[in-house]
Amino acid sequence: MLSLHNTKCECGHQNAVGTVLCESCGKPLIENAESDTPLEMRYDGVARRSQKSNPSIIDRVWNFFSSVKIAVYLIVLTLLSATLGTIYPQEDSFLNNFDATTYYKEQYGLPGQIYYTLGLSHTYESWWFITLLVMIGTSLVICSLDRVLPLYRALSKQQVRKHLRFINRQKTVYTAQIDGSAEEWVQSFGNQLKRKRYRIFSDGTALLAEKNRFSRWGPYINHIGLILFLLAILARGIPGWQMDSYVTIPDGDTVHIDGTNYYVKNEKFTVNYYSDDELPEELKGKARAKLYETKAVLYTCVSQCSDSSVKPELVEVDRHDIIVNSPLNYKGLKLYQFDYDVTPKLKGVKPVLINKATGETFGPFELPMKDAPIDYDLGAYHLKLVANYMEFAVGDDGEPVTLSREPNAPAFIFLITGPDLPAKGQPYMYFPMQKDKEKFGQDQLNASIADKLEIKVQGMENVDFSEASTYLNVRMDKALPYVWIGATISMIGLLMGSYWQHRRIWLRIDDGELSLGAHTNKNWYGMRADLAAALRQQGITVDPKSLDNGGNNA
Repeated sequence: MLSLHNTKCECGHQNAVGTVLCESCGKPLIENAESDTPLEMRYDGVARRSQKSNPSIIDRVWNFFSSVKIAVYLIVLTLLSATLGTIYPQEDSFLNNFDATTYYKEQYGLPGQIYYTLGLSHTYESWWFITLLVMIGTSLVICSLDRVLPLYRALSKQQVRKHLRFINRQKTVYTAQIDGSAEEWVQSFGNQLKRKRYRIFSDGTALLAEKNRFSRWGPYINHIGLILFLLAILARGIPGWQMDSYVTIPDGDTVHIDGTNYYVKNEKFTVNYYSDDELPEELKGKARAKLYETKAVLYTCVSQCSDSSVKPELVEVDRHDIIVNSPLNYKGLKLYQFDYDVTPKLKGVKPVLINKATGETFGPFELPMKDAPIDYDLGAYHLKLVANYMEFAVGDDGEPVTLSREPNAPAFIFLITGPDLPAKGQPYMYFPMQKDKEKFGQDQLNASIADKLEIKVQGMENVDFSEASTYLNVRMDKALPYVWIGATISMIGLLMGSYWQHRRIWLRIDDGELSLGAHTNKNWYGMRADLAAALRQQGITVDPKSLDNGGNNA
């Protein structure tokens, strides 16, 4: 860190500590007076906060984040971290529920287990990845403030008559003797530059010509766009701002969309197939979907939404026939046609409770596979649903588990109270599907009560199957418009800084001697060409390369 102690320039202007070039006349304040090397014109030599010679704790934090080198390190580290999330699939990319604690080990072995243990299976939601994004955003903000404020101050206070050492130590310079009236020469030279769209400011025998100053703000507009982009990405972590999930809806069913106040109903799913005449020879005889469509109705819950024991009150808000690439779109919530299943699914049954001793039957009662009621009163008996499994299985520890949310092997555990039963009730496990009764041994599981009671379905008319099920992809991204706005602003800033150059020309004539200096932030060839063309119109022919005083010849 430089220790800078300049105070006032010989022109009378008071500069802040750390200023390299006087903000008013441009005189170098700290360099060797005999040096003829081109001046460092970055931010026009104005002091920045990060250049304080005695920084406080806050200043040290400011200096850390204002470093371009630190910003580059953070970006590279974030990019490398992001690639770690692509080694194996992320947890939120799976369609069905799965046990992440065992999935990665079973699928990818020890590397997969290590990947999961390190938390890389949810890289982009992890605290350390979000922290990196926040640090990049902080660096962008502080880098911009540390530079844009001094630059604005320097450009807004430009003096027309600059110090001779400032002019003669630019990267493009020219000196010569001028005959005739100095003021007329300056005015005529200014008119030549006006034709090249320069703005002209004159002060007697001194002149400042400038164009495309707006391009200097390009990098900072780019930073504003990137900051908005990062904030939009982080906003996706706000509940309800971003969603990418799936729902399965059998024909005629209404299901709740998790994480929202919406319900969606599948009024009717249809699928049409190509005929053999429409298929190539190698595909004839195979079922190929031509069009599949879900007649969907979207509801919002207005009452009793959080109480699962009662039916919610729903109000229709939209309906749409969903096909591929034509989603239902309501206030940013989009439902896409993702897939379908034409395998009949068990939706519900109407079983009866049979007293084996007397032969009496009680019921039938409605038992839907999903969202089944808790309590059932059947004559002298009461059934309380204590557990249900959509796809029943026995885990490694011997405990019952469910393998999915689909009713592929449904099982229900009731606590039955009534005559000839213990006061606290007696459990009964019921499998609606015959194959599951035989597979898991329903009678053996209910041995203590099997000789007294039985739950069974009498007749296929009491079994309800759905003909097909539709799979919808649910998406919501409230942050997406801000992502696009940030990207657009960033691109505008990039174009401003890339395709235009800030060019300035200073000159003064003292006792007939012309001193001319010019500076640009890029494209020195174009800068020298502008000067050479303007001088040629004044009757002075020079080789543009001869104007170079250490600038880039490119």
